[in-house]
Amino acid sequence: MSDIMGQNSLGNGSGTVSPAEVIFDTTTQTFATDVLDASMQVPVIVDFWAPWCGPCKQLTPILEKVVLAARGAIRLVKMNIDDYPEVAQQLRVQSIPAVFAFKNGKPVDGFMGALPESQVRDFITRLVGDVGPTPAEEMIGLGLASLQAGDLARAAQAFGAAIQHEPGNPSAVAGLARCYTESGDFERARQTLGLVRPDGKNHADIKAAEAALSLAEKSAELGDTSELLARIEQNPKDHQARFDLALALNAMGDREGAVDQLLISFEYDRKWNDEAARKQLVEFFDAYGPKDEITLSGRRRLSSIMFS
Repeated sequence: MSDIMGQNSLGNGSGTVSPAEVIFDTTTQTFATDVLDASMQVPVIVDFWAPWCGPCKQLTPILEKVVLAARGAIRLVKMNIDDYPEVAQQLRVQSIPAVFAFKNGKPVDGFMGALPESQVRDFITRLVGDVGPTPAEEMIGLGLASLQAGDLARAAQAFGAAIQHEPGNPSAVAGLARCYTESGDFERARQTLGLVRPDGKNHADIKAAEAALSLAEKSAELGDTSELLARIEQNPKDHQARFDLALALNAMGDREGAVDQLLISFEYDRKWNDEAARKQLVEFFDAYGPKDEITLSGRRRLSSIMFS
C-alpha cells in the first residue's frame, strides 16, 4: 500500500510485556503460588468471575488492558468461581465480578462490579504508582509533535504504531486520519476514521478529525480568493462569498480571519441559508478543539451576537 506512512518503522515501543507474562488463570490448588507467593514480589490482582456473568465479560478485558499497560508492575490472576469456589467463599465474595488486590501475601484493596476503565486505572495506580505513558500513548505524543512540525510521514508512522498497540484507539485513529486529510487523501482519511473502536466514535479527537476532513473537502472545491474579496467589496452582504472566503481562509491557516468572516455574515443575517454561518462556525470550533484560543474567543463572540 502506497501512502504517507512510508516504509520506515518506529518500532514497537519499549518496556512491553506479553500477556502470558502477567495474565493467567489459577485454581484452588495453585492459588497460594500464583497469588500469595507472587505478591511478595509484585502486587497481584485476582479477578473472580464466572462464564454466566455479563458484567464480568465487560470488566475482564479492561483489567487485562490496564495490567498490560503497567508493563510488568502488576499481575492479573483470573479465577472461575464455578470451577473453583473455595477461595471466593473464604474471602466472602457475595457477587461478581469481584476484584481483590494482594501485596506481601495479604489482600490490601478491592472492588466489586464492572468499573469503567478510568476507575480501574486509578485502582491500579494506587497499587503500583504512576507507571508512565503506555507505548500507545508514547506513540500518540510523538505523532502529535510530528504533525505540529509538519512531518506528516513521521506522524503517520507514529499513529500507525499506536494503532498496532491499541487497535481502534480514538486518538491514534484521529491522528492518522488527520495526516491523510492534510496530505489531500480524503478517501483514505475517511476509511481510517472507520477503524475507531465502537466506544470511541464520539471521542473528542474523532469529532475534531471528522470536522477537519469535512472542512478540507469543502475547501478543496474553492478557487482563488481574489474574486470572493471583490464580491464582498462590491456587496458586504454577499453571504455566499463570505462563507466561501471563510472556508478558503481556514484552508490557508488563517483561522481568525475565517471565523471573522462567518461572524460578520451571521451578524448581518442570522437566518441566511438556514443559519449556515453559525453551523459552519460550530464545525470550525469542533475542528480546532474546545481549548483552542480561537475557539474560545469565537464562541464568546458568537454568544454575544446571539443574545444581543
